[in-house]
Amino acid sequence: MSLEQEIKKMVESCGAKLYDIETVNERGKTIYRVTITHPEGVDLQKCVEVSNLISPLLDVNPPISGDYNLEVSSPGVERKLKKLEHFQNSLGEKVRITTIQGDVIEGRLKEVQDKEIVIQTKEGERRLDFDEIASAKTYFEW
Repeated sequence: MSLEQEIKKMVESCGAKLYDIETVNERGKTIYRVTITHPEGVDLQKCVEVSNLISPLLDVNPPISGDYNLEVSSPGVERKLKKLEHFQNSLGEKVRITTIQGDVIEGRLKEVQDKEIVIQTKEGERRLDFDEIASAKTYFEW
């Protein structure tokens, strides 16, 4: 079983769902970020519970070499969409997609069929193959 699969299993044992795992460098520090979701939302207590559960696993099986900080959090209102599952779980939300050609498309995520993403833009429907997407995220108009 891979480390990600073990983390996923532990997260699910808390009633949450693993959204993403990434390693980032911020202000000179390496952060191993585990992002989770929960049907009732993710609060601080849920993050602490998951962190306390997976921390011993990471002590035995370090995810990266060198020093790092573990961070467990929710993906937030504005979140990255990296997997087809992320798109499927964001239907109806506003999205900003950058294609591999550099085009930026904004609109409401209307549909996900197989590997095709459908966005309702001001100009009409726009269909994209998942493989055409360089980056994507939801956004919220404040």
